Amino acid sequence: MQNKLSKGKLLDENGVLTEAGYATSLIKGYNRADIKANPFRIKEWDYYLIYNDKYAIALTIDDNSYMGLNGFSIIDFTKPSEITKNIMTVLTCGRVGFPATSKVGDVKVEKKNYNFQFLNNGKSRCLKAYIKNFQKRKDISCEFVLTSEPKDSMVITVPFKEKQTAFYYNQKIVGFKAKGKVKFGDEEIVFDSSNTRALLDWGRGVWTYKNTWYWGAACGVVDGKEVGFNIGYGFGDNSNATENMIFVNGVAHKLDQVTFNIPKNEKGEDDFMKPWTFTSNDKRFEMNFEPIIDRHADANVLVIRSNQHQVFGKFSGTIVLDNGETIELKDFLGFAEKVMNKW
Repeated sequence: MQNKLSKGKLLDENGVLTEAGYATSLIKGYNRADIKANPFRIKEWDYYLIYNDKYAIALTIDDNSYMGLNGFSIIDFTKPSEITKNIMTVLTCGRVGFPATSKVGDVKVEKKNYNFQFLNNGKSRCLKAYIKNFQKRKDISCEFVLTSEPKDSMVITVPFKEKQTAFYYNQKIVGFKAKGKVKFGDEEIVFDSSNTRALLDWGRGVWTYKNTWYWGAACGVVDGKEVGFNIGYGFGDNSNATENMIFVNGVAHKLDQVTFNIPKNEKGEDDFMKPWTFTSNDKRFEMNFEPIIDRHADANVLVIRSNQHQVFGKFSGTIVLDNGETIELKDFLGFAEKVMNKW
């Protein structure tokens, strides 16, 4: 079942989702004050990924109420290698000040040794970040401008069977054009809009304590067309809709079920660096995936744990649009991840 959302409020007077399903824009009105759950369970975040065929930059501002996280990653596909630094704060409790919508508004975290600024005037986005002593006493900073926002995006509202006042409101905007630069010590890396694309993971919600999700995305140019996709599952109750979509020149094409086939090693454990496959029940998303690098982090502090495998690699296979047109992807750079959280 793929229920398409109607316009209206996200939550009712009891703090319960008014409707579960999907849309191609933020048509449900989010208001933090409408949430009736424990305020320490509220989570709000913006995650941007900017990349070309050589480098990727990931930037995160995250307010989990009892803690905040500001993350900066630089991934080098040519070596391959990656460096990530996550700065944690305590008891943010909504004070980060996220906008209620992704359409316009700024979010900033500014301290002596780091600052993150995601600025959105409704026409373009400017992303700025700086961390002192990012690695080996070398500072890092970046500034990007994101334009050409696609007409459609993946939007989903997800309930949790375990708790009525838990919910997940998520938007993935896949396929911005991006330009900018990164300064890392004495090195400068320039990103040009001709071959640099970006995506936004915008999330608001109240989660249950333990979850494992799968997510993948990619965007780029194929035969002169702007092509991208978002795939995923495992988070909450997805019986009303999935978050699987293809985007061509900014227009969404809805998919049903997509399965991540992660290979196993001799012990039966996930072997993330072996080739994966992706299959779909309607045969509209059939892919091989050749990993390049596993951006793995396992934070385990008392009752909080986040074990993340974000694997960057190349997708090869076919996608089928709503009108039956088939597009072939060959070595299409993107990522797929498996994340287990207890928080």
